Amino acid sequence: MSATTTAGAPRLHGRPTGGRWSKVPAVTAGFWAVKILTTGMGETTSDYLARTLGPVPAVAGAAVLLAAALYAQARADRYRPAVYWAAVVMVSVFGTMAADVAHVALGVPYAASAAVFALALAAVFGLWRRLEGTLAVDTVRGGRREVFYWAAVLATFALGTALGDLTAATLGWGYLPSGLLFAALIAVPALGHRVLGLPPVLAFWWAYVLTRPLGACFADWAGVSRQRGGLDLGTGPVSLVLAAVIAAAVVRLTVEARRLDRTTV
Repeated sequence: MSATTTAGAPRLHGRPTGGRWSKVPAVTAGFWAVKILTTGMGETTSDYLARTLGPVPAVAGAAVLLAAALYAQARADRYRPAVYWAAVVMVSVFGTMAADVAHVALGVPYAASAAVFALALAAVFGLWRRLEGTLAVDTVRGGRREVFYWAAVLATFALGTALGDLTAATLGWGYLPSGLLFAALIAVPALGHRVLGLPPVLAFWWAYVLTRPLGACFADWAGVSRQRGGLDLGTGPVSLVLAAVIAAAVVRLTVEARRLDRTTV
């Protein structure tokens, strides 16, 4: 399997990763764009729900919706954009809450939670690699590999949330500077693959982790108050705008997936 880079992040080539061959989408520029949008929406939606409903009802509700979304994804016979991206959105919301609850409710420093989530992600990758022989996403076609895939996705969201809050809050760099930092860092795996021959699977997951703090920092910057260094647009309105953009993108992806299915019959 060969790889190139698209929009500063790895793109896997070879057999298509959408349509009938896989339950996850092809890794293209569109994939990275929607992924970053979901990370931003997850951040602001989590903050809005926790503040509006209270932490306990928000976490409980998010857990139920996450379970429902993952069940629908598990039942799907192939990659279906609406089902897949709904699951990603709920993983984003719940992953954010997991990191925030560890910090706010349990008093765990972001540096410590980031280390714990990194170890959890490493454990998922290690077990996945040992049992399945590969971490390539274009081999995710259901069964045990899909379970490992979503466990890794959830861990990356929690880890990315902790990293973003670590730089923005604990280190005091603020949301916009942190967003710019992660925007620069996400180019590292792409350049590493192109220049140094970094394996495409490693480059993919490295970039995947970084999309979380990248999207979250910019979303927070747009939503939080000016006293906190933001634009004060409100987490609710920012969440609604991001949801509308994601919905429009998913409609387009659905049309493209159906076109692919027709051409590969």
